[in-house]
Amino acid sequence: MASKNGASGKTMRVPAGAPGGDDAEDGVGPGGPTGGASGGLNGGLNGGAPNGELDRYHVAILAELQREARLSNAELAVRIGLSPAPTWRRVRWLEEQGFITGYRAEIDRRRLGLGVLAFVRVDADRNNGAATKELEEAIRQLPEVIACHYISGAGTFELEVMATDLDAFSRFSIDTLLNLPNVKDIHTSFSLGEVKAGGALPLGHLKPKG
Repeated sequence: MASKNGASGKTMRVPAGAPGGDDAEDGVGPGGPTGGASGGLNGGLNGGAPNGELDRYHVAILAELQREARLSNAELAVRIGLSPAPTWRRVRWLEEQGFITGYRAEIDRRRLGLGVLAFVRVDADRNNGAATKELEEAIRQLPEVIACHYISGAGTFELEVMATDLDAFSRFSIDTLLNLPNVKDIHTSFSLGEVKAGGALPLGHLKPKG
């Protein structure tokens, strides 16, 4: 068996006996080698944590996979200080519970000729529910829009838009953005340089059990 891992579709190999569990390896019971929250029925047999709380191994897995999603299960187990079988079960549990939602490649946009990154505020003409949902759905269909947030203050959307150059962005703004349903006006700022992009989520606020 294998669990999908890595941006390239690389698989995370499941150690022999992982689905069935190895009580001694998982630390099931108070005397198990891993101890604490990683032991016990939930932590040992299905990768979960008591009461749904993350233990230190769950948090360590999240930190390591944010740094390098293509780690093999064996490499990940070494990094977090746990044996392969319970490591795999914890990764699977984190995926099933929605903590891990996917694995993606980080691509250099400039190597693909996408030299322009713009931040576009879209002012809506009407702010009722039906009109807003129609605009949201139209924005989702645009590949040039890589992120969209509904922001407070004036009932507007903030978009991140990529284009090959300024001429291409101008055409996209006039031909597409201004013709979206319920759009009143747009305001654009351009990125002059990326200081930080694709950052990992902060995990320092978590207080893992065990």
